[in-house]
Amino acid sequence: MNKKITLGIALSLVAIACAVTFILTSFFTLQSFNKKIVDVNEKSKKYNALNDLEIQVRDNYYGSIDQEGADKGILKGYIAGIGDPYSKYLTADEYAAQLDLEKGEQIGLGLTLANDASGYIKIADILPDSPAENEGLAPGDVIVAIDNKDVLTIGFDESVASMEGTEGSSLKLTIRRDGVDTDYTFIRRSIEIQSVTGEMLNGFVGYIQIKGFRKNTPDQFLDVLGRLNANGAKAFVFDLRDNSDGLMDALEECLDPLLPEGVIATASYKDGHTDTLVYSDENMIDTPMVVLVNKQTSCAAELFAASLRDFRSAKIIGVKTAGKGVIQDTIRFDDGGALIITVAECSTTQSVTFNETGIVPDTIIENNESDPLAGDSQYLAAVEAARLAIAQ
Repeated sequence: MNKKITLGIALSLVAIACAVTFILTSFFTLQSFNKKIVDVNEKSKKYNALNDLEIQVRDNYYGSIDQEGADKGILKGYIAGIGDPYSKYLTADEYAAQLDLEKGEQIGLGLTLANDASGYIKIADILPDSPAENEGLAPGDVIVAIDNKDVLTIGFDESVASMEGTEGSSLKLTIRRDGVDTDYTFIRRSIEIQSVTGEMLNGFVGYIQIKGFRKNTPDQFLDVLGRLNANGAKAFVFDLRDNSDGLMDALEECLDPLLPEGVIATASYKDGHTDTLVYSDENMIDTPMVVLVNKQTSCAAELFAASLRDFRSAKIIGVKTAGKGVIQDTIRFDDGGALIITVAECSTTQSVTFNETGIVPDTIIENNESDPLAGDSQYLAAVEAARLAIAQ
């Protein structure tokens, strides 16, 4: 039999429900309010500490203050303080240079520079078809003055920074060779960076060196790979030594013709979800493969090596890699600067991440860096491994 409740009881139940709702709402509102108070207090402490620091600097610092530089330093210092070696804040100029590098371009003269024992700047390498090469400069030449300013006077870092500039602008360098100083005037321009080179060895081994994974790398890679494959390569050696920067999209395009169909690598994010980093279609070059790595082989290059190992049983030769198994995202700000922040960990779908541990080669070989006449033992071992793989 159905039971009925009185109007008084019904009103009492409604009142109780409203009271419970009010209590719960008040509880969570109070929690949210308290959390906001804590956040405000914490932020207030930070800003007060920064304000106190600025007052002390302005009152006591002997020199003049570069306010713009100090403001940018605050942003850089915050990111440096989180302890991640791969996250960083870039100024507008730094971010523009980063974009050029990612595109595979360089604005300037095409020089790779090093600190010479004399304190001047040594030219370590020169890009092909660059203003520096066209003027006859060569590795080993020494830069002693920039726009008539002596390098020893202004210092190495400031001297290198002063060589940066916009496309079409001029730059005067004083070059010392065999004790003779000569002045050169250059016009800075955009130079395409050749990140992939290759050649046929012994008539049957295709050797391909990949220096980085940039936007123009896939076109260069596919061109070299196709040429060597058409010339009858029966095995490939991929040299990823000193390859420490790269874009995952470029990596995927380079791996695609080498691997079977399917998901090759994924990225795992803070919230627990995963995304596909590398997917390969069914088209694949079916030849033995060997990969050369060293301690500067990092991130995208490590994932390249791990993918060939896991899906093509490629032999890895060299020394343990850097162990950068994380990827970064870029967030651009209104002033043209940008935050590059680590957002995920990466690995192939067949093995655990190599982050912090690196990839241990199948054959560990150290090159004798102190004896140039000893030759490239790692390279020779890789070519021999490719030859043996063909013979099997």
